[in-house]
Amino acid sequence: MPMPFEAIIPFVMITAMFGVTSGGYKFMMDRRNEGKTPRTNLDDWERALMDRDLRLTGTARGQTDNPVAPEAFKTNSFYRIYNRI
Repeated sequence: MPMPFEAIIPFVMITAMFGVTSGGYKFMMDRRNEGKTPRTNLDDWERALMDRDLRLTGTARGQTDNPVAPEAFKTNSFYRIYNRI
């Protein structure tokens, strides 16, 4: 039984919107992670290294091979100050 032509337009619209949303999601994830794959299953050590990378390079995904840390690295800290409850 052939497909009625009235069903083609909604089918194309739904398919196009799924493509637009998945493409937008992929673009935003790549942009957020600087073109690298997203990190999953992070433990405390990996979060500490990400914070160190943020303090060294200015981006959470950036890494440097410079043996000398920037001057600001001496005074900033990864310890967070929390408000008392």
